[in-house]
Amino acid sequence: MFIETENTPNPATLKFRPGCRVTGDGLTADFASAEAAQGRSPLVEALFAIDGVTGVFLGADFISVTKSELSDWADLKPAILTEIASALTHGTPVLLSKGEEQAYEVAEQDREVVARIRELLDTRVRPAVAGDGGDIVFRGYQDGVVRLSMQGACAGCPSSRATLKHGVENMLRHYVPEVKEVEQVEMS
Repeated sequence: MFIETENTPNPATLKFRPGCRVTGDGLTADFASAEAAQGRSPLVEALFAIDGVTGVFLGADFISVTKSELSDWADLKPAILTEIASALTHGTPVLLSKGEEQAYEVAEQDREVVARIRELLDTRVRPAVAGDGGDIVFRGYQDGVVRLSMQGACAGCPSSRATLKHGVENMLRHYVPEVKEVEQVEMS
């Protein structure tokens, strides 16, 4: 199995592209700890067993791995590639359960606005962010403020705030005049 490795805008994260489906269309999973992966993903559990791995993000057709500041990619990459190739060639399920989705409340009068926001995020923003090894998740809308979370390579990227403010916020304000601001919120 040939697995491409790509740099991301976040120097602590590499994107691994195995050339096959990882989770499926539109489905992503973000793991900030080995505990979060327990019972949900044998592959992610194996990746966290590698000393120096601090985060794993599963995309539709890629896996982003984040390392600790003290670790070196030259030491980590061979072990990561081995675990990914082993899991995918042996048919090990990558994701056993989707996990719990974080709920958000939408006021009745905001439902149409939220639908337009989500459509723009799904068709224009998420594909671009996935190209950088991450995802952007809608967390809510109230009083003109859109709340979003960055995942994967984008979560710790130095340019993520600029991406949200200058890219996503400007686009949403242009197409959805009700939007006044975009706010980054942390995953809980």
